[in-house]
Amino acid sequence: MSSRIPLVDLAAAHEEIAEEVRAGFDEVLATTGFVGGPQVAAFEHEYAAFGGVRHCVGVANGTDAVELALRAVGVGAGDEVIVPVNTFAATAEAVARIGARPVFVDCDRHTCLIDVPAALAAIRPATRAVIPVHLYGQLAPVEELQEGLAGTGVRIVEDAAQCQGATRKDRTPGSGPGAIAATSFYPGKNLGAYGDAGAVLTDDDELARTVRTLGSHGGLTKYAHDLVGVNSRLDALQAVVLRAKLRRLPRWNVARRSAAGYYDKLLADVTDVVTLPTVLPGNEHVWHLYTVQVPARDAVLAALEAEGIGAGIHYPVPLHRTGAFATEASFSNAEHVAAHTLSLPLHPHLTRDQQERVAAALGRALSAHRSL
Repeated sequence: MSSRIPLVDLAAAHEEIAEEVRAGFDEVLATTGFVGGPQVAAFEHEYAAFGGVRHCVGVANGTDAVELALRAVGVGAGDEVIVPVNTFAATAEAVARIGARPVFVDCDRHTCLIDVPAALAAIRPATRAVIPVHLYGQLAPVEELQEGLAGTGVRIVEDAAQCQGATRKDRTPGSGPGAIAATSFYPGKNLGAYGDAGAVLTDDDELARTVRTLGSHGGLTKYAHDLVGVNSRLDALQAVVLRAKLRRLPRWNVARRSAAGYYDKLLADVTDVVTLPTVLPGNEHVWHLYTVQVPARDAVLAALEAEGIGAGIHYPVPLHRTGAFATEASFSNAEHVAAHTLSLPLHPHLTRDQQERVAAALGRALSAHRSL
C-alpha cells in the first residue's frame, strides 16, 4: 500500500535542519538566554532584510502580531476595523481583543482576496483600519486600498501570515511609509517555528518602537511601563529554528512554485469541474496553499482521505457563520468558496510522483461525482 501523502510534511523540513537546530539549542541552553538575546536579535535583523523592511519585531504568535499592529496605529475600543470574512478567526479575534468591532466584507470569488470596492464602501465614521489578508501565499491589492483610503485617516494593517517571501509589484508586506504588517510563524507556515511565534514588520521607526514597547509589558527597560502592554515576545529557541529555516526559505519557496506549476499541468484536463487557483497579476506567489474549488467538496475530500491523500479545507466556515462572530449578513462569494474549497498537499519536499498520485486520486473522486 502506498504511503500517506501529508498536506504539509514538517518531518521532512525538520530532517533538513535538525543538526543546525540542535547546535543552536545547545548554545541557548548553555547561556540560559531563553527570552530575547542574540538569537532573537539576529533573526529579527535577518528577517527584516529578507522581507525588505527596516524593522521586524518578534512576538509570541500571529494573533498577537495583528493585535499589536492595530494598537500601534491607534485602533482602540469602540473603533471599527474592516476584515474579509474568509480568513482564519485570529484576524477578527485580534480586533475584538482590543475592544474594537470587526466589520466583515466579501472576497473576490476567483483570487479569494479582499473585495476592495466592498471594503471601501464599508468605510464609516467609526472605521479606523482595514485588514487585507494576504491569502494562500499571494498579496492582496494593497495599493488599491491605499488609493481609495487616501485622505480618510483609515490605516491599513496587513495580515501577512501566509506569504513569507511573496511580493506584489515588487513590494513586500509592511514596506513603505506608514505601512505595517503582521505575520505568523505557526509550524505549518512557509516559515514555521516549532511552536507559536510571530512578528510585526514595518519601515516606520516609531511604529516598530511602539510594537516592541507594547509587547514587552509596555516598556523597553525593566520596570519601565510607559504603556499598558502585554507579554508577547519571541523566545530564543524559536528564533534558532526560524533562522535555520529562513536560510532555506528562498529555495523552499521556489520548490513550492514548481509544485504549483506542476499541479496546474496535471489538472489541466479537469478544469471543466475544477477551478484552479488564480494569481492576481503583479503578484509573486509563494504557494502557502494550493487551493482549488470542486463540486461535492466533502465527498471529494473523503475520497482523497480514503486513498491516503492529506487534503484540507481553508476555510470551511466564513466568520459571519461562526458562533463567535455570527451576523445576519450574506457574503455570497465567501460562502461559495467555503463550500467548494479544497487544499491539495503542497510543501517544499513534495515529489512529482506524489503529485501525480494526488491528481489521479482527485480525478477518480471527480469521476465518481460525475457518475452520480
